[in-house]
Amino acid sequence: MPKSVSLTTISSLVLVVEDDEEIASLLEKYLARAGYRTTKASTGLTALAHVQRLQPDLILLDIGLPDIDGFDLLAKIRANSAVPVIFVSAMDESTDKLLGLKLGADDYVTKPFNPQEVVARVGAVLKRTRGVAFNEVIRHDGIEVQLESHIAIASTEKGRFELPLTATEFRLLVGFVRSPFKTFERALLLDACMPESDALDRTVDTHIANLRRKLGNYGQKGYIIAVRGIGYRFARSTDV
Repeated sequence: MPKSVSLTTISSLVLVVEDDEEIASLLEKYLARAGYRTTKASTGLTALAHVQRLQPDLILLDIGLPDIDGFDLLAKIRANSAVPVIFVSAMDESTDKLLGLKLGADDYVTKPFNPQEVVARVGAVLKRTRGVAFNEVIRHDGIEVQLESHIAIASTEKGRFELPLTATEFRLLVGFVRSPFKTFERALLLDACMPESDALDRTVDTHIANLRRKLGNYGQKGYIIAVRGIGYRFARSTDV
């Protein structure tokens, strides 16, 4: 069986909004070590674009950005998204913390910080906001994914069958089952499956083809639709 992975990190994308390149890189390094996917933005406008396009699972947000105040940015984010937000700021006044929480932040970390503490808080907020249970099981149609045991099961009229997936295929399936019908870009899928890899985006096509074939072999045909020029959507061909 493939090696088990942390429940809260599976397919979790953390957006680091920080204009200090050294701090941003430090946070990304520690988050990656913990198994999270990351992307970053050095300005508020870039962050807003990432929120809309990438739909991150959590945002680490600095207050002192060069183009927009972090409090104002959070208000803009909250107008269209309930994504968890943790402020990471040098502003440690209690009034600043209260304002951040009042605007909808889920936590507040002051600089200088311990990177490991930030990672721990990310995990805690994700677990709390996503309601992740220790033995979480996610399902879509005839597919069941058991996160703790790292098992994927196909249910058919002939019975229930464990899918012989590689670790990469399992991660792909988890992301798809979590967000059925959502279109994923190739680059995002590649980063989710192989965050440390220098492979080309087209590498995803091979893993997708293998996953689609294995699903079909166990009675789950028609899944994973190619979206021209973008990537893939997890739906049956009869659903779109």
